[in-house]
Formats: sequence, C-alpha cells, structure tokens
Amino acid sequence: MQTFLYPLRQLGEFETMEETLAAQPGMMQIAGCVDSQKAHLIYGLGQRKKYRVILAANELKAKELYEDYRFFDENTLLYPAKDLIFFSADVHGNYLVRQRMEVWKTLLEGEPATIITSIDGCMDRVMPLELIRDSVVKIHQTSMVEMEALAVRLAALGYERTAQVEASGQFAVRGGIVDIFPLTEENPIRIEFWDNEIDSIRSFDADSQRSIENLSEAVLYPASEILLDKKRRRKGIEKIEKEGKLQAQKLAQDGKTEESGRVKSLTREIRERLEYTEGSGSLDGFINYFYDSTVSFLDYFPAEDTYFFLDEPSRLLEKGESVEAEFRDSMENRLSKGYVLPSQADILYGVREVLGRLSRRHCAALSIMEGKSREFNFSRSFYLNVKSVTGFQNSFEMLTDELKQWKRKGYGVLLFCGSKTRAQRLAQELRDFGLSSFYNEDMDRVVQRGEIMVIHGNLKRGYEYPMLKLAVLSESDIFGEKKNRKKKRKVYEGQQIHSFSELNVGDYVVHENHGVGIYRGIEKVEIDRTVKDYIKIEYAAGGNLYILATQLEVLQKYAGADAKRPKLNRLGSQEWNKTKTKVRGAVQEVARDLVELYAKRQAREGHVYGPDTVWQKEFEEMFPFEETEDQTLAIEATKRDMESTKIMDRLICGD
Repeated sequence: MQTFLYPLRQLGEFETMEETLAAQPGMMQIAGCVDSQKAHLIYGLGQRKKYRVILAANELKAKELYEDYRFFDENTLLYPAKDLIFFSADVHGNYLVRQRMEVWKTLLEGEPATIITSIDGCMDRVMPLELIRDSVVKIHQTSMVEMEALAVRLAALGYERTAQVEASGQFAVRGGIVDIFPLTEENPIRIEFWDNEIDSIRSFDADSQRSIENLSEAVLYPASEILLDKKRRRKGIEKIEKEGKLQAQKLAQDGKTEESGRVKSLTREIRERLEYTEGSGSLDGFINYFYDSTVSFLDYFPAEDTYFFLDEPSRLLEKGESVEAEFRDSMENRLSKGYVLPSQADILYGVREVLGRLSRRHCAALSIMEGKSREFNFSRSFYLNVKSVTGFQNSFEMLTDELKQWKRKGYGVLLFCGSKTRAQRLAQELRDFGLSSFYNEDMDRVVQRGEIMVIHGNLKRGYEYPMLKLAVLSESDIFGEKKNRKKKRKVYEGQQIHSFSELNVGDYVVHENHGVGIYRGIEKVEIDRTVKDYIKIEYAAGGNLYILATQLEVLQKYAGADAKRPKLNRLGSQEWNKTKTKVRGAVQEVARDLVELYAKRQAREGHVYGPDTVWQKEFEEMFPFEETEDQTLAIEATKRDMESTKIMDRLICGD
C-alpha cells in the first residue's frame, strides 16, 4: 500500500507522530483532520502494532469509518454496542452477539485486525477473554465425544436446542447426528456419530440440508456473552435470591407493597429459569451475579500490541455522558418500581473511567478543530493542513477544470471508483481531455505529480493535502451521494406482531385457533400462587381469552386503521373452523389453476436475452458488498434462464 503510505511519510510531522505514539502510553492530539482522511492517517500510523481500535461517537459514524477503512485493511471488523437499557428486549440480539463474537474469535486466534466501535461499545461489562478461550469446544475427526455430554455443553455455551437447525446459535440432536450452527460460521455443521466416535464432520446448507464440504474439525465458539457452569449458576442464584430478598424488604418498609411483590416475582422467575434450563440467554443484565470480576472491551487488547484512535474526542465524551445519564435515570426508575435488582444497575462503566483507561494506552485523538479539555490530558499536539474536497455536482466539466488546475500546480491525484469497468473508462475519458490519467491495480505504485491514478475502491468523501500536493477524490464527490428511495409501506391483511408496542387497546387481532377478537390490554393473573402477565382478547357474546404474554406468535393484527371492521368470532363455536375450511378450498382451486397455467407455459418458448454487456458488468461491480455463495448461485441461475428459451418463473427472497 505504498500508494498511500509514501505520501504520508513525506509529511514533516508524520515521523514525529509515529515516534510519539509508539514511545510511551498516553494520549496525543492530531487536529486538522477531515472525514475519510482520518482512515488514511490511521492506516499510516497503525503499521507498527498488531491491533488498531478506532472509537467513534455513535454507531452511524462507526459504520462510516468501517466502510472507509475496509479499503486499507481487509481484516476490519465492526464491534456493535449493546442497548444497555433494553438488553432483554433487543430483537437484533443474536445478530449483535454474532458480530461481537467474530471480534472475540479474531482476538483469541491472534489474527492482526482493525476493530471499529462506538464509545458505548466500551462501556458495558463483559467477562474476561480468558473465560471465552477456555470455553471454546474443538472437535476433531478422531475425537471421542459422548453425544449427550456435547448437548449439555452446547446448552451451557448459549446454544438453543431445536428440532431442526435453521439459524445461527441453534443445535439439534437427531439419532446419531448433532447439527450445530456456530455464531462464527456462515453455514451449520453436521457431526455424525458411531457410538462415541466421530464418523464425519461436514458443513451443510440450512435450507436444503445438503452437505457442502467435509471438515477435519469443528471449532465451536459460545453463542452467549454469559457462560454458566453448574457452580457459577448455583452461586449466581444464591446472590440473586439474597439481593432480591433485601430489596423486597426495603421496598416493603417504604410502604411499596406492590413493588416489593414485583421483586419477589422477578427473583422467583429468574431462579426457575436458571434451575430448569441449561441455557444462558437473556441474562446480560445479570452479569454481576455470576462473575466476581468483569472487564471492559478495552481490556481485551494487549497494551504493548495495540494502538487506540479516537474520532473527535469531544463528541465521544458528549455521547458517553448522554448514554451514562440515560442509563442511570432508567435504572433508578426501575429500581424504585421493583423491575430490576440493585446489581443490575451497575453493569455500566462511566465514560470518564473509560477515557481514563485509554489515557494509559498508546492513544491518538483525531479531530477537525484543535481544542483543550480537562477530560483529555494530551501529552503532545500536532496540526495537519488538510482540506475537504468540494463536490462537482455531477458535472464532468467542473471535474476536468479542477483536475487541470491541480495539474498546473503539480498535484498528484488519486481517484476512487466503485467499479473496475467504470474506472477504466473514466481514465480513458480523462485522457481524452488531455489529462495524464491511468487505471491502476498496483497499490505500491506511487502517484507522481501531474498524474491522475484511477483505482478501484470505495471512499465516502475526498480530501486534499496542500503541503504534499496530493488530492484524493471519491465517486460521491463527482456524482453526489446515493440516496435511498423510501419504500411505500404496504398494509397487509395479516401482520405479524413482534412487540407489545405494535398493539393498541381496541386493535382487532386474529388468533390462529379462535379467530378474530379485540385486544383489551395486559392483565396480571395469579395461578398456583404465581403472578404472570396475560394478553386479554375479547370475543363475541362476551367471551374472553387469556394468553400468556410470552406467546405473541399465536396472534396477528387483523388489518390497518383504514380497513373494514371485521365480524368477531365466538369462542367455542365452529364458525372459525368453517372459515378456515373455506379458505383451504379456495387455495386448492387456485393450485389447480396454477397447474394448468404452468402446463401451458412449459409448452411455449420465452424471449431469449443476450449475454452480459460491458454496461451490465459495470452495474454489477457498483454493488458495494461481496456477494454470498447463495446470492452468486441465484444470480447465475437467473441469467441462465433469461438466456434460454424457457419462460422464466423465479422468486428470489432475501432478508
């Protein structure tokens, strides 16, 4: 990557920055930095260390930095922050744990990497990395493993036992086969046993259940951020019960009888869950009960082998203070109402404590403006003269005029293009305007003054080093940023309910077994001395149905607010069953029509499309992500159909 490293080394301050950052722990400041140039500078400064950790103010900025930095380092990972207030209700929880576990796996395997996260990603308490390392299960082709023991181990690692593996974090036991979908793998793994011996290990497709390739071993990382063996589980239950009892007594003494009962119920539910299930899901907020010592994500990185980079330190502080204040306010309110236990309110490191830890590491703070703050004790400050590039408003004439001016000034220009085909054509078009431009894939080629090097890659925004006479341009500078179209929201006759926030009292809902009713809210019902939340559904003739609040999946919203009011069904009648029978008959009729239609289609020939053109290839290369194997196969199959005489009939779905 001398294309980008060589210009930085021509800066008078760069060598001093490198030496200052490497010399001793502490925080130095580099002001004058702009947008995507920060990724360039971090890449240059981070060459001496195995790990680079970049902290942004929020998830959006972290993702922007991630997209920019991936050009410089393929092994760049995004570490998302958890929602510490709604940790137990996060619908993206499994995907989030998967992303975080990918980072932990990289660290445990000792691979050099760049990790990008937001400030709140370093504020939650996590278990020490050594415990994760000790929990990793490695199964070789020659291993002797007892199936039931493996199932117990997988449950302790946070995997959910299901009838058939469909999503990451699940496992299934069927006969002499154990299917596992590790969080850190793209495909599930199938282990076939012959008694306690391993007969085969192979990856397979979760949808088709077909084998993909044979494996010599399976490495299984945890599917949860809290790992519980029997001893740790028992001690945790004891701590929860002890603290719950004290908190219930305190609330009762304050005259808060209902809140005291709520704490007792919470304690009982947690104990039952821990006693009767082997898993550890939805326990993130209880980490302090199971681990005597917890750490910050920052502690996962060896001090002697890691550089930390702060993007706009003042914004990091502001965001961290906001997260901290919101968390404290929420927890104080929940504590007073009996919804959480005291130690649950202590799962957050304060932002000043996090910054204090960073000040004892090799750390560089990058910002636009030079500033001083009591929160940041900079050992040394540097200033770079860097400019943002003014956009060309989709005008090729404005672009060529600016490039000619830079050429007269002796500038070298690096121009990013998202498509190889378009990059080659753009280089040719610039040559037609008398500019010394060329397309290049050799990232060790140094651009000379007066040259325009067009390269394949993505960059959010361009920048200019006046002292180096170097300009870097991105496609968004030339053509403007892509705007995502807002999709029109459709109203469906049946809409799956994922959260209580989607339901309002008075909404019409459909129960899969009892039909159409009216949602009347949540009521607490005591059965066998246990108080639980139930969903109340009102039916015709005064009938009421109570459903456990955890069984939302059996309900659907009937329709949107502008839909026709439906007729309510009666509980215990055959009306709903008759309706479903009619629907089945209608579906069968449609199926018969489809069979006839497809028979006719098979007898005819469709339009034959030609092979891909250069424009098609260019359009495909603009796609900013690497296609998965399934996506590539779907694309190839669709093209084959289009280029044949067969009347194409395909439905391709993706999440």
